[in-house]
Amino acid sequence: MPAPNSPKTAFRRFISHPVQAVLAYLLFGGLRLLSFRTASALGGWFGRSIGPRLKATARARRNLARIFPEMTAAEQDVIIGGMWDNLGRTAFEYPHLDRLRTGGPDPDVEIAGQENIDLLKNDGKPGIFFTGHLANWEIFGYAASAGGLPVNIVYRAPNNPLVHSLFQHRQPDDGDTIPKGSQGARKALTLLSQGEHLGMAVDQKMNDGIAVPFFGIEAMTAPALAQFALKYDCPVAPFRVERLDGGSLRITFFEPLEIEKSGDRHDDIAAIMTRVNGILEGWIREKPEQWLWLHNRWPD
Repeated sequence: MPAPNSPKTAFRRFISHPVQAVLAYLLFGGLRLLSFRTASALGGWFGRSIGPRLKATARARRNLARIFPEMTAAEQDVIIGGMWDNLGRTAFEYPHLDRLRTGGPDPDVEIAGQENIDLLKNDGKPGIFFTGHLANWEIFGYAASAGGLPVNIVYRAPNNPLVHSLFQHRQPDDGDTIPKGSQGARKALTLLSQGEHLGMAVDQKMNDGIAVPFFGIEAMTAPALAQFALKYDCPVAPFRVERLDGGSLRITFFEPLEIEKSGDRHDDIAAIMTRVNGILEGWIREKPEQWLWLHNRWPD
């Protein structure tokens, strides 16, 4: 990390970050002028056109080769192209999160599993929803709110503090955002102690996490989900976002997991996260082009 007063830090603070922020706000405002599906299609084109040429694509190829060693280069190309299409769409859909239609004959987002939202809403307990970086995972806060259950979203704070307000756009007014890290963990614990609900994506690598199988390979996994669930004896429910034909999305809320306590907290945490990783793995195998293969998920 550069020293606080180094030239590199000064360049970032006074030139790089302001320029990035101006461009981000201009893009955000411009995309707001388009319809949701036009912005999505434009983002998909941009992602397909630019993404495969970026250096980050090499990591996606390594991950695919590790998990699907029988896959040909041509088959990898199809998944990688779909991944960049999905990522571009997700980015360009972001300014429209507060406008997504969840009802009517042709909704932007179909909500399935309303009964499971109601189950957590009416059980008198705090609760935790989890997912992975699949399709447009950012719609969760607004979809849950539309289903009648305010949630608080755990997220990774941006490196550029000048775009922080854009990151708040992922959350409707009836919920809060919780940055990852020790301060965010304390905030999450406070919210759970008050009976509120959290939503988090749990498929990224955490260097100081615990080793849990993911696609049959040990992967460092954040244990906070299991730790919170055991501490507050609260339900843990999966939700899945899928990209459908025609430019729409579907979010499915599933029943909470059955969690059995053995009396050994360490083993219980590992068991919960093993099951969570297994659920995510199943979804990714079904639609691998909709997952973010750019993560440094497994050790090199």
